[in-house]
Amino acid sequence: MSERSSLRARLLAGESTTGCFLGLGSPSVTELLGHVGFDWLVLETEHSAVDVAQLEHMLRALGASGSTPIVRVPPRDPVFIQRALDLGAGGVIVPLIRSADEAREVVAATRFPPHGTRSFGPLRAARYSLDYGEYLAHADDEMLVGFIIETREALESIEEIAAVPGVDVLFLGLFDLSLSLGVDPLALPLPEVDAAIERVLAAGARHGVAVGHSARTRDELEQFRARGFRFISFGTDYFLLLNAAKAAFEAPR
Repeated sequence: MSERSSLRARLLAGESTTGCFLGLGSPSVTELLGHVGFDWLVLETEHSAVDVAQLEHMLRALGASGSTPIVRVPPRDPVFIQRALDLGAGGVIVPLIRSADEAREVVAATRFPPHGTRSFGPLRAARYSLDYGEYLAHADDEMLVGFIIETREALESIEEIAAVPGVDVLFLGLFDLSLSLGVDPLALPLPEVDAAIERVLAAGARHGVAVGHSARTRDELEQFRARGFRFISFGTDYFLLLNAAKAAFEAPR
């Protein structure tokens, strides 16, 4: 845990970080991308077939890398959150948030009493009990909590959500947010969504919470940094693979 404790501190200090979302469920791909130099990698369990046993293998694959492993868990599932953290995740990204009360429940699920409701039993995260004391002393302060802003309700409550202690990241899920706002995500960019992005950026800046966005190109990555985004995903594992395969296939023979 201590080797990866700097990510939350860096975000709280205002630094910009870059990562990638992993949806293929492959420990080998996870390990490969862990060696590339990303600050963090989000392991997808909401929209993938990854179960807890497979998640453990993916987390183990990142053991020798400097990338902080974060798990995208099912919506507000305290048992899955606990399992992900016990297996060694450095934090969670939670989808479909709608209110500050829900945000407080998630933060509580990542903290031990008296600050939260997490049950103690970190197993792999504490080297199978060898590091119980150190883990208990530092886990609450080092655990990153992020939410995907993808509902109209979350947008309307963004100030209250951003103000919840322990909320570190607000990541924009523009496809679902577009659908929730009643507009076509395939037609992005759209004025309604652009206004929503600025609203989230402003709330993050006011409350010291990092705002996240997905970049598809190096130019977009630099543009988002300049706009104040501090948790930037450089695509996904499957888009990186797809783009490389298409570029090779379409290259002149």
